[in-house]
Amino acid sequence: MTQTPVRSRAGSAGSSLGARAAIGARSFLDTPLASYHLILAVGAALSLLGLVMVFSASSVESMIWPSSADARSPFGIFDQQAVYMLMGLAAVWLGLRLRPSFYRKVAYPALLTSLFLLIVVLIPAVGISKFGARRWLDLGVMQLQPSEVAKLAFLLWAADLLVRKQRMLGELKHLLVPLLPVWLLLTGLIMLEPDLGTTLCFVLILFALLWTVGAPLRLFGTLFAAMLAGVVAMIVLEPYRMQRVLTFMDPFADTSGDGLQSARGMYALATGGWWGVGLGNSRMKWGLLPNGHSDYIFAIIGEELGLLGCLVVLGLFA
Repeated sequence: MTQTPVRSRAGSAGSSLGARAAIGARSFLDTPLASYHLILAVGAALSLLGLVMVFSASSVESMIWPSSADARSPFGIFDQQAVYMLMGLAAVWLGLRLRPSFYRKVAYPALLTSLFLLIVVLIPAVGISKFGARRWLDLGVMQLQPSEVAKLAFLLWAADLLVRKQRMLGELKHLLVPLLPVWLLLTGLIMLEPDLGTTLCFVLILFALLWTVGAPLRLFGTLFAAMLAGVVAMIVLEPYRMQRVLTFMDPFADTSGDGLQSARGMYALATGGWWGVGLGNSRMKWGLLPNGHSDYIFAIIGEELGLLGCLVVLGLFA
């Protein structure tokens, strides 16, 4: 006579707990504010992780190469980022309490203000030139990048525009005018700085807006082909951009020149392996990797936290 095996209490309790967790997660995702809470949680996680990694990546630089002679502290750059994060949290708190009607009211003034700033920054006596590009305005207590203001202003204006015209978006002319001309004006001014990276961000913003309102797929194909041709032309016509592309394709061709930063970034990622060398134990942050606390902080994350840490960061962004 055969007997049916009896599950252990531990196994039964474990499966029951897993089932309850799955049901709870499903119930949470079905709530109206689930996306809202997920965005807040992911934003908070990225902010905290970013702050920790900025401190880890910049502590050596803050001690050895401080911005002022009497500021030798490992917290130099970290303190600045912490202040900016607190300002951002205050802005988020305020933004969550403003009505949508407020954003619609400020959309057009914000767009005009950003347009004015993009023009002003191109004036040689006003805009600050760094690394061959004029992208910054000096406001005394801080430096402002008008193209960053333009991103938010364009999003507000475009969202308001598309909502107002939602009944007419089936016609191509109403979908693209004045959206596309204004986009071209802003991106044209940004390319004059020049700033190809922010220009590509504006391409993604435009595509996201069109996707959200249900633009036909053939329009995406046409716009993508036109913009790809424009990007290729900008790269070919500017020798420094072409050099950057060649360096990106093979950074090890010149590891002491143009490829130094990319090559050492790869060394950092390779050194980290699966699990990393440990938080705070990076070698590249000791002056070996330029801009390790800013542009190349992902390489420091990979070195200290390994592939696992990189996947966590990418997963949060996804």
